[in-house]
Parts: sequence; C-alpha cells; structure tokens
Amino acid sequence: MHFSELLSRLSGAAEQPRFLAQDPQLEGAAALDQAQAGQLSFLEPGNALLQALESSNASALLLPNDAAVQAQASARGIAWVALANPRLGFAEALEALYPAKRPAPARHSTAVLDPSAVVGEGVFIGPHVVVGADCQIADHCQLHAGAVLYEDVQLAAHCTVHANAVLHPGSRLGEGCVVHSNAVIGSEGFGFVPTAQGWRKMPQTGLVVLEPQVEVGCGSTIDRPSVGETRIGAGTKIDNLVQIGHGVITGKGCALAAQVGIAGGARLGDGVILAGQVGVANRAVIGDRAIASSKSGIHGEIAAGEVVSGYPAIPNRLWLRCSAAFNKLPEMARTLRKLNAADQG
Repeated sequence: MHFSELLSRLSGAAEQPRFLAQDPQLEGAAALDQAQAGQLSFLEPGNALLQALESSNASALLLPNDAAVQAQASARGIAWVALANPRLGFAEALEALYPAKRPAPARHSTAVLDPSAVVGEGVFIGPHVVVGADCQIADHCQLHAGAVLYEDVQLAAHCTVHANAVLHPGSRLGEGCVVHSNAVIGSEGFGFVPTAQGWRKMPQTGLVVLEPQVEVGCGSTIDRPSVGETRIGAGTKIDNLVQIGHGVITGKGCALAAQVGIAGGARLGDGVILAGQVGVANRAVIGDRAIASSKSGIHGEIAAGEVVSGYPAIPNRLWLRCSAAFNKLPEMARTLRKLNAADQG
C-alpha cells in the first residue's frame, strides 16, 4: 500500500500538512527506533524516541504538529503527515496495513451444542467448543477452539470468545464484546459465611453483564454475585490477569491494567483508569475519571478526577512528597539520635 493511499484511510489526515518527496510503498509498521525501509512509524509530542528520528530507517511517519520535528523528517527525505493525535492515526494505519482475518462462518464437527441453543447467522464455532442449554448466540459471533458456554449464556451480535475462555451460567455479553483466551466470565463469587462448624458457602445466583464493546484480557476473571449482578460498563477495556469480584459495578470507558484486583461491591465511575497491580477494597467508591497509579491501594472513596498513588492511596502530589522524604529517613533518624544524645548530655 502506498503512503498516499494510506492517508486516505486516516481520519485526521485530511488537509493536514504533509511531505511527500516520494510516495513510498509500505509493507508494514514498527517502532521508530526499529523501523526499516518500507515501514511506517509515528512520533508523539515529547516522545522519548525523538533522538531515534535522526537514524530511523522508516519510509513514512505520522508526526505531531511540531515544525522542528517535521523539518527534521523532511531533511532526511522521510515522507510524513502531521496529525493532532499520531497514536490514534497509527492505530488506524495498523488496521489498514494488517487487516484482521475473520474465520468464515462454520461449525466444526467436534463442537458440542445443546439442542436448545439458538445460533444466529454467520457464526463461527471452532473445534471442541461446548455450548450449553438455552444459550443464545447472535449473528456473526466467533467461538474459538475449546471455548465453553455453560447454560443460559447470551451473546449479542459480533462477540468474540477466544480459545479456552469460559462463560458461566447467566453471563450476558453486549454487542461487540471480546473475551480473550483463558478468561473466565461469571465464575462464583468468593462468598462464604463463617459458622462454628466452619465456612458455609453462600450460593452465587447472580449474573455478570458485559455492556457493549467490553474487552476482557487473557486469564482475567469476573465473578458473579450471590444475588443481583456484576456489571462492566460499555467500552471498558480489561487487561490480562485482572480479578473483578462479585457485585462490582464499573462505569463506561474504564481501563484496568494487568493484575488489578477489585474486591466485591466496589463502584467505579466512568472513565476510571487503574494502572498495574492496583488493589481496590470491598465496597470502595471511585469517582468519574479518577486515576490510580501502579500498586496503589484504594480502601475508601476517591473523588472524581483525583489522581492517587501509594498504599493506602493518597493524592499523587502528596505521595511524591512523601516518597522524597522517605529516602531521607536514615539521615533524619541519625540527626534525631544526635539531638536526643545532646539533650541527655
């Protein structure tokens, strides 16, 4: 694909400044410091890879609105276009350069479907898939090898369930949801009642609802509650190895990075971002667009728009000051001992 053809597919490229000393043929894409001839790359404002532009072998670039960077690329003879959001443009370019391959509608001979299951048009069902009683699979869904749907699972149109993922009874997936390999949706919540004779299991009779366009990463788990539902808001993206407890409710467009753990009954607003290994305590409440940095521990309520860090989580600016002071504790301790010794002397 020629660079000029690719530009016609980028939503932000129309009538933007560009440099086309030549119209290179693009065969793929790569990071700026690894790109070779025939490949596309991109650069964001303030990107740490800026120095790599001096030696990059990329044939074409998606650049920010930075005249100095653009002049540098032009001087090296690299074709480029300026975009308000180069990362978004790169995502669009990858879709064009590496078009997704959808399997043709089919039902493998080794798949096992209960007679009561309802399957729509254009559905792909791979090897060793198991579909339980009263399941509903809407049009153009994909169930890859070894996927298991227990009874009473419902998939809206265009859902994808990857290899060996498991959807437990009562799971509900909205349109366009993606469940990656080995993820488990609707597993029993961790509900036990202490008694004199030991732990008494609390039946988990609720269900899990994934609203449209939710994506669940490999090995992640979302538990169903004893009653009611666990609900993941539309457009939320969940990374690998994330645990979401029973009865959790998230808003729309949240992003949960790898190894996040959310205890039962927690509430997340819209657009919440939890970085890697963040822990959220039982029934904690996180406001809209709040952000928690890696390994934060959230125990109470986080206000909308707040950025927090540390354990227990505190405002990020305060945490930075505390971290700076922490490094000085040995020196402060020595000073304190000297002062105490002087007072005693």
